[in-house]
Amino acid sequence: MQKKAAQGHSSPAFAHLPMALDLPETTSKIDGPLVRQFSVFLPNKVGAMLEVVRLLNAHHVDVLALSIAESTDSAIARVVVSDPDRVEMLFGEHDVAFGVCKMVIVEMSEVAGQLAKLLAALLMAEVNIHFTYPLLIRPRGFAALAIHVDDTDCATSVLLGEGFKLLSQSDISR
Repeated sequence: MQKKAAQGHSSPAFAHLPMALDLPETTSKIDGPLVRQFSVFLPNKVGAMLEVVRLLNAHHVDVLALSIAESTDSAIARVVVSDPDRVEMLFGEHDVAFGVCKMVIVEMSEVAGQLAKLLAALLMAEVNIHFTYPLLIRPRGFAALAIHVDDTDCATSVLLGEGFKLLSQSDISR
């Protein structure tokens, strides 16, 4: 497993966080349908996420999916963006602490029935779901779900075999 060191930070908003974090980065043989997610480490204070969104918007990057998990003194914002290459560069330039992982994005035209089918398919393949959240956009007019699993190769193969449409970065970016 590869490791990606989170960037150090000198921005006042991130000053209290440790300088380097070793985070696992998943690897995959199938890069086509997988999308990069950024885990941004934030202080648990009012306006911290707004600073990140303003940075992205100032560089014409859209947040396509968002999930925030908080603790007493910090938060992790999980984001899928329209231009992951630019975001990786921006976060490095602005000393934003972050990690990167691969997500499977599944399009669902009929959420009620397809969600149960999706979960059953992953269960039968013994693929563990670590976390999931919906996209803020509706690519191609349908709902979409971002899923982080323990085995992206297996999940991708199983879901494609069950007839699910998996979305790539180009499918969700403008």
